[in-house]
Amino acid sequence: MIHITYTTDISHIDWVALKAAVADDDFDNGRTPEQMQTSAENSAINIFAFAQDEIVGNARALSDGVCNAYVVDVWTKTSYRKQGIARRMMEMICERVPGQHIYLAADKDSLDFYTNIGFKIDGYGLGLVIGQWLQTG
Repeated sequence: MIHITYTTDISHIDWVALKAAVADDDFDNGRTPEQMQTSAENSAINIFAFAQDEIVGNARALSDGVCNAYVVDVWTKTSYRKQGIARRMMEMICERVPGQHIYLAADKDSLDFYTNIGFKIDGYGLGLVIGQWLQTG
């Protein structure tokens, strides 16, 4: 079993490598490496998982610091799934937002994972993009 390390420090993340990793794993939502960095800088919590020097997972949360947190971008490289990496990243997020309602949107194929770690189906999520998706200017 490969040893996985976790960090919340974004200062040493290779954003180009992260972009390539999620793109290679069919988890790319179109952000540039610079936009991925900006997303992380504007998040309350960032968790990154590494197998030696290779990034194999990440998750982040937005939070008002009082009562609401929203988890986004939970990804584990396909070849590393079912080894507890996403579970540990979610635990690390939960540890950092005591007393807050944590919400996330999930695909149907990941519902079992989230319900198995304690999340409950909670209403319906809705979305709206204002203007052009990933507007850069």
